[in-house]
Amino acid sequence: MKLKVVLSIISALVVAWLILPTLVLVPISFSETASFNFPAKGFSLQWYENFFTDLTWVRSLLLSLQVGVLATIIATVTGTLAAFGLSKMRIRGRALFEGYLLTPMMIPGIVLAVGLYAVFLQFGLLGTVPGFVLAHTVLALPFVIVNVLTSLEGVDSRLELAAASLGANRTTTFFRIVLPLIAPGVGAGALFAFVTSFDEVIVSLFIQSPGLQTLPVKVFRSVTQDTDPTVAAVSVIVTVFSILAVSVAQLRFVNKKRQQV
Repeated sequence: MKLKVVLSIISALVVAWLILPTLVLVPISFSETASFNFPAKGFSLQWYENFFTDLTWVRSLLLSLQVGVLATIIATVTGTLAAFGLSKMRIRGRALFEGYLLTPMMIPGIVLAVGLYAVFLQFGLLGTVPGFVLAHTVLALPFVIVNVLTSLEGVDSRLELAAASLGANRTTTFFRIVLPLIAPGVGAGALFAFVTSFDEVIVSLFIQSPGLQTLPVKVFRSVTQDTDPTVAAVSVIVTVFSILAVSVAQLRFVNKKRQQV
């Protein structure tokens, strides 16, 4: 019993340690002064207004959303197919091949950024939307593969054999039998892919151009060059959006589980 209490206290402290720095940004985002003073002085919505009226911030937000959606779609489709293919492999090299696909998740971001910069420089992809989409897809792909592989482990292979015995081809079996069963894993992978793309800053710093910057890059530039509290407003908005997205995904997952029961 004492151990349980100690673990609960430690867990609460860890959660507080992770959340409190984020909560500090909330009052700063409503401050009247153009600084990061805490506690904040006065109350104003000017920094939120500045975010939605400043074209540089709006362009960065729209670019991040555009790249995030495109990278999520590509990573989800290719990652799901790759995971399905890996699940069917019965050769010794499967672990090596799987590790190769998950490499972007394991190597340092700066190493991947330098490599992508060198490749994109040769093909003229630096500072372009296709370049951002390709780079973010590489980063997001492992998250889709891991989630879909986990879901595929719970699928009974005899269901595919039963579908085949009834005349269904491989494509029909995949879309009518397998895909509905692994839909939660695909959805989770897509969510992680979007969050990974939307939050990416290291690789984006290497492939961005002065006229084409994602929101995280814009935030990084703003923090390093000035003390504009608009950054705090952006952080609060992104945090609220992330919480809502995860909450909606969790509610849908719980409701689907209840329907299956």
